[in-house]
Amino acid sequence: MLIVTGYIHVDPANLAEFITDVKSLALTTRRRVGNLAYDAALDDPEVGRLLIAERWADQAALTAHIQAGDTVAFVNRWRGRIRGDIRKYDASNERGLDDD
Repeated sequence: MLIVTGYIHVDPANLAEFITDVKSLALTTRRRVGNLAYDAALDDPEVGRLLIAERWADQAALTAHIQAGDTVAFVNRWRGRIRGDIRKYDASNERGLDDD
């Protein structure tokens, strides 16, 4: 499993538009083969910071998402208007929170 997480920063003046756009993308993304979770949460509206959290079954699923037409269109719409620090992590020992 892959975990993709980090922050995206949007000008607060564009925040409502960005949230509407990312919600639309999320509806499609959550139905993609290999998507386990796809979420964005408003962390600090004053500065326009959102927390991003995604889980993917494997790299092939994540790559298909990144190359999908709606994802490419989303990135192109927001290119130059957002900045982010998003990282990808491999998770090979998944277990419940209370499990050792």
